Amino acid sequence: MPDQSKYKVGVVLSIDELPKKGGKPLRSCKVDLGNETICVVTSAANVRDNSRIVVAPVGSSVLDDSGEEMEINKTSVGGVMSEGMFCDSHMLGWKGGAQGVAATVPESFALGSQPPDEKPRPKGVGDNDDNGPPPADLPGLFQKKVKLSKEEKKQAAEERKARLKAKKDAKAAAPAAGDLKEGSTG
Repeated sequence: MPDQSKYKVGVVLSIDELPKKGGKPLRSCKVDLGNETICVVTSAANVRDNSRIVVAPVGSSVLDDSGEEMEINKTSVGGVMSEGMFCDSHMLGWKGGAQGVAATVPESFALGSQPPDEKPRPKGVGDNDDNGPPPADLPGLFQKKVKLSKEEKKQAAEERKARLKAKKDAKAAAPAAGDLKEGSTG
């Protein structure tokens, strides 16, 4: 695992779409890291203005797709000089999150600070301290239904037939009652 002590929390100040030259669309982002503003070119679709994102600046290292450590250098991407890379959850060793999706953090993380060791969760998600465990008498999401015996199935079928017959009789009686009213006025 690469040394993450050089990773920083930054906020996206502006985004410029770059001309597409095959492959994924690229965007040039101005990012404030607290003590400096850098340009990061990315294909991450979740990056928005004012997003707080984890950045691996020049001089830090990340894991590439093959799991090898790769040093971040100032380089031209899509014709624009990129001075860092947005980290995804996989690069940070976080559980959850997709590869290629920039890791975002809440506004409570100061610009230029190190990212958290694990993925921040929205308040109330993943912590049952306030609510406690769910009640045991609630059925589970994938709980199997109880099988009925032959007699229970037969009784349920008879009840269903009786309900349908009563409903049909009620419908048949309704127009008949309407016919009587019409006939009595004439």
